[in-house]
Amino acid sequence: MYLDVVDLKTFYDLPLGRMLRVLVGQRLRAAWPTVAGQRLLGLGYAGPYLRPFMDEAERTVAAMPAAQGVVAWPRERDNAATLVDEIRLPFPDSMFDRILVVHAIDHCRDPVELLHDAWRVLVPGGKIVVVVANRRGLWARAETSPFGYGRPYSRGQLEALLKDCQFNVSASDEALFLPPTRSRFLLRSARTWERVGRRLWPAFAGLLVIEAEKQLFRGLAAGEGKRVRALKPVFIPQGVAGLNGRTGCPEAQKPGIST
Repeated sequence: MYLDVVDLKTFYDLPLGRMLRVLVGQRLRAAWPTVAGQRLLGLGYAGPYLRPFMDEAERTVAAMPAAQGVVAWPRERDNAATLVDEIRLPFPDSMFDRILVVHAIDHCRDPVELLHDAWRVLVPGGKIVVVVANRRGLWARAETSPFGYGRPYSRGQLEALLKDCQFNVSASDEALFLPPTRSRFLLRSARTWERVGRRLWPAFAGLLVIEAEKQLFRGLAAGEGKRVRALKPVFIPQGVAGLNGRTGCPEAQKPGIST
């Protein structure tokens, strides 16, 4: 179930929300050093994390699910936000080079269908980054932030979900090692927590930041009850072209060679 867009907007205007923008933004910049001339899509409530890329990208769109609601974004420019059905995105195939998914697959009714449609609008070889609460982390259990709501994932669960949706996982990262708190004292030391946590307890990070690449070809499952016949290639010695229609074996053999 999605949180209301007004609550999300209010959170990211608070000191804790601004801190998350910085810490998660560092991991996103590490994954995407440059997006010059590319088209970016934010799916869910990704606007706070898309902002640093706006001046580089050719186009940036924030697609907000109807169940969540939409607000104008960004504040200082022409609106680039739109209300969407997250499993039927109103964009043509292969429109975006990069997709950032935040506050989406952990809240939506059907994560598989959401990722399938994200696959559709992504160019072949395009990259998607998914940010979710880590099932092992403390932030998944606290209502301090929006990441304490919805479904948390383990790294294995999220990677398996992406692979099932025809994405090839290319990088895995973590963020948010600070305990879930609104204490201004602890927030001021957030960068130190990040450095120490990354070294000492990476498995217990608050968030997972997984990057995956769109695979060009999609596998097609055989229909239920149908048998799939695999054709075996036949070797034709010395370029002999005549084949027996029943057995698939050469009708003529090279003189001097016995069978």
